[in-house]
Amino acid sequence: MTSTTANRPDILPGFRLKADGSYVPEALVSDIDKLRDQTIETLIDQAKIISTLLADFKVRAFRDIEAFVETSVEQYGVKSRSVKGNQTLTSFSGRYMIRLQIQDRLVFDERLHAAKALIDECITSWSENSRDEIKVLVNDAFRVDKAGQINTARVLGLRRHAIKDERWQRAMAAISDSVSVANSKPYVRFYERREGTDEYTPICLDIAAV
Repeated sequence: MTSTTANRPDILPGFRLKADGSYVPEALVSDIDKLRDQTIETLIDQAKIISTLLADFKVRAFRDIEAFVETSVEQYGVKSRSVKGNQTLTSFSGRYMIRLQIQDRLVFDERLHAAKALIDECITSWSENSRDEIKVLVNDAFRVDKAGQINTARVLGLRRHAIKDERWQRAMAAISDSVSVANSKPYVRFYERREGTDEYTPICLDIAAV
């Protein structure tokens, strides 16, 4: 008996669904396969519950931080509609700290191609002077990752080099003009100070890092 994903009937009593969409009588399923399913499904159910709790906690954390910041600034007659920018909240004792950080995702527009062309001209004309280190920096900066994206930090890092060549200067201007903020994503992190020190350790909410 088979079914499709779009129109799959309920699993019949005494049968077990396989990955290919077919059904197998329970009597033909080995004990170890049954135990594997039981182990996986039990852990997945618990993981879903924890995931939902974390999602709810994240919403509450942002809401409570925003409400506190608004209350704090209103002491001075300032009306704040929402939390903007990075925020650091430290408890009265200094034992706990919460950081809300806004991370911008930067993207480049078509003017980055002009910058790369100008940089290539510079490298070609400099080849006689053996500026291999610049070639490595440029090639590394414009290398795309597996998703076909360019590392914005490396490209923007090229602007730190004090090179007087007029083409290089125009290339750096093109890089600056081509970058813009695509979107911003907020993050909230929690810390506790180590006893007897000024160092804060993160309270880990990432299961892979616990």
